[in-house]
Amino acid sequence: MAHAYTPGLKVLHETKVIKERRLPLKGDVLKKKGEQVSPDEIVAKTDLPGNVQMVNIANLLNIDAADIADYVKIEKGGSFNKGDVIAETKGLFGLFKSKVPAPVSGSLESFSEITGQAVLREAPIPVEMDAYISGKVNEIIPEEGVHIETDAAFIQGIFGIGGESRGDIKVIVKSREEEITNDMLDASMAGKVIIGGSHISLATYKKAISLKIAAIVVGGFNYSDLKPILGYTLGVAITGSEDLITSLIVTEGFGKINMGHRTFDLLKQYDGNFVSVNGATQIRAGVIRPEIVIPLKKVSGKHKDIDTSTGITNGSLIRVIRAPYFGKMGRVVSLPNELQKMESETMVRVAEVEIDGNKMVVPRANLEMVETD
Repeated sequence: MAHAYTPGLKVLHETKVIKERRLPLKGDVLKKKGEQVSPDEIVAKTDLPGNVQMVNIANLLNIDAADIADYVKIEKGGSFNKGDVIAETKGLFGLFKSKVPAPVSGSLESFSEITGQAVLREAPIPVEMDAYISGKVNEIIPEEGVHIETDAAFIQGIFGIGGESRGDIKVIVKSREEEITNDMLDASMAGKVIIGGSHISLATYKKAISLKIAAIVVGGFNYSDLKPILGYTLGVAITGSEDLITSLIVTEGFGKINMGHRTFDLLKQYDGNFVSVNGATQIRAGVIRPEIVIPLKKVSGKHKDIDTSTGITNGSLIRVIRAPYFGKMGRVVSLPNELQKMESETMVRVAEVEIDGNKMVVPRANLEMVETD
């Protein structure tokens, strides 16, 4: 029988999770190797250079650019507050002076005796990196960050929006087939990670945002509902930087799809436990999956890691993980042995799949296995 290996989503009862927490540029690392940290603890910090403001002093004072040094009142590198005078003329008998007030608070970086312009640098922007998960610092990246290690239950979704969030798990459905509805959500769920079943509508998700719920984890979501949330049509799936109060993690695909039974059972097992989640998704080279990390207080060693990565065969239930059919589910009809040429002119191994009643040829690399009962 034809058989092919294909990537899948991880559903791990017990595993070692290592997270890199790295600053965007060099700064100060605040923790030491071996130190225990909680999710909200700051592990590293730095300052981003402030924005630059250009001020044409020569024009504003009606002077020659070559004479600008005689009129600037702030030394290079000197700081000032918004509204402070940074340059002025001598006036007539000390009167009728022309002045240039600072448009922002910051420092004088430089000025030019050729253009007559001054370069003002706004105050640095502090950046702090928190631990994201509870665990132990197992490696220091000098001047940049740390690696944090923890024993955890670990679940990946297929798609998500919104960045990192955290809170206590609250399962609000009785089964993985049940949809999250408006009446299930209330103000007591603020800051919690809500677990649903098969689907959540746009209206209900918007209510979750208004209630300041930390995150929603659910089996399916309508692709057409992403545009009203994001403000644009999502093409290649690169998410995670959205300014959303409530992160959304979809575990199965687009549409109304029952959450996988192993995923649902694992989340239900840890109902009430603290969890860290991240909706960031990248479906291209360097795949990033949305994730749910549940730190374990004790490791039993009884469970083996469960991973939906497996082989696909004729009849396998699959999900497409790249455009133009991203998130669609179907069944494998056949797995031809011969390489086939795609529109990109590349020769690849393909699968013939049936999706929504239509048969189509899809590169095997664009497919992943879906767990079944």
